[in-house]
Amino acid sequence: MRLAGRIAAAIEVLTDFETRRVPLKIAIADWSRNARYAGSKDRAWISGLCLDALRRRASLAAMMQDETPRAAIFSALRALWNVAPEDIAEAAAETPHGPGALSETEKSALQKLAALAGDAPDFVRGDYPEWTAPMMNRAFGARAAEEGAALAARADIDLRLNTLKASPEKALVALETVRAEIVPTLTTAARIAAPDPSEKAPAVTVIPAFNKGWVEVQDLGSQIAAAAAGAIKGAQVLDFCAGGGGKTLALAALMENSGQLYAYDNDARRLQPLYERAKRAGVRNLQIINPATDKVALEGFAAKMDVVFVDAPCTGSGTWRRHPDTKWRLTPEQLERRTEEQDAVLRDAAGFVKPGGRLVYVTCSMFLEENEDRLAAFLAENPAFAFEPALERIADSSVLTPEGRAALETCLTPDGALRLTPARMRTDGFFISVLNRAKELMGGRLLFLCGSLDRAALHDEARMTQSGNIL
Repeated sequence: MRLAGRIAAAIEVLTDFETRRVPLKIAIADWSRNARYAGSKDRAWISGLCLDALRRRASLAAMMQDETPRAAIFSALRALWNVAPEDIAEAAAETPHGPGALSETEKSALQKLAALAGDAPDFVRGDYPEWTAPMMNRAFGARAAEEGAALAARADIDLRLNTLKASPEKALVALETVRAEIVPTLTTAARIAAPDPSEKAPAVTVIPAFNKGWVEVQDLGSQIAAAAAGAIKGAQVLDFCAGGGGKTLALAALMENSGQLYAYDNDARRLQPLYERAKRAGVRNLQIINPATDKVALEGFAAKMDVVFVDAPCTGSGTWRRHPDTKWRLTPEQLERRTEEQDAVLRDAAGFVKPGGRLVYVTCSMFLEENEDRLAAFLAENPAFAFEPALERIADSSVLTPEGRAALETCLTPDGALRLTPARMRTDGFFISVLNRAKELMGGRLLFLCGSLDRAALHDEARMTQSGNIL
């Protein structure tokens, strides 16, 4: 396809996305079915341009003084892809494939495209939905626009070096063909820098090192979150919201195939990729608990797990670099549903933590409404749990470097949790917290780490623990 046709296609796809409010990949797939002439490079180009336009949608619209998909595509070409205004004008006017000649207003806007005015609102400079501004301000204060802008940048390709199959040194040598470099935060992390908009990202999943299981594609923040499980070699660990299993595989590597790792998700479809992924990664201590066939399997785990890892369902605001379409599809109603799900997941997962065990709560959200607020509500109803310093548990995992520790110290919250952001850590956005359940003492009494309880509450906690009921 010529430039004219590609630009017209990008405008068509972005218009369809905004009209139907479907995921961008669906809009692109639907366009592709009616454009059999488009090759893989054409589709990648169109997809990349649409994603970049959505990453910077608010600021691009402000610079063009036009919120239409057409304006977004033209301004993304000029501001982000450095295409000359005259080349954009020539392609737009080309018949029959161009999207139509530029108006005088469009020509002028592209010629004068400049940085945003200093008094532009934070949500414009940070490229996030206006209705989320109070939540971003609550999380970041004066740094909201800066953090939002980092979430609007292109993401690196992060890799986890799988020590179950190869040493980090051996895996890194095998990754030279894709220009991967070690990340100094963790001993098992590598990174391929985000490619230029005009370039295609290296195909990591087709190289021998990937097929041998030496390496997994996994954001550095996700790897750090898995390490928050701590020293888990030989432990009993339950990954309660395992999904496709990225963090499950990281936990297995930290366990060195010792102990027992259980992966569960209430949606059996999300677990399906894990079977093949675990085999490729050389995981031998994993039991996948499929709700479609093992409905009662979890009942015997009540109050028996050393660690319960909860990668909770969330709005995904921390992944806006990789999925910019989701930030413009997010609604207050979706946020409300997610917080309800998070409360339910925390309640259910807590019952599997043994006295003295840990509950690791993780989201890929920036919003306190999905993080601190949820834990505050949980702790109010479950006083047997108390915060542990997440950074110390990550240090216990043995993969954290001194440089990594220093960097993570800048991400600490007052409760000892971590809020990772691309601006601070060059990762996706993650919230990582660790809770400890109080130990049981002789006579069935419990030692509560977060304060005293009255006799009735103490009796109820001991009774539930002894009966194996889920808290």
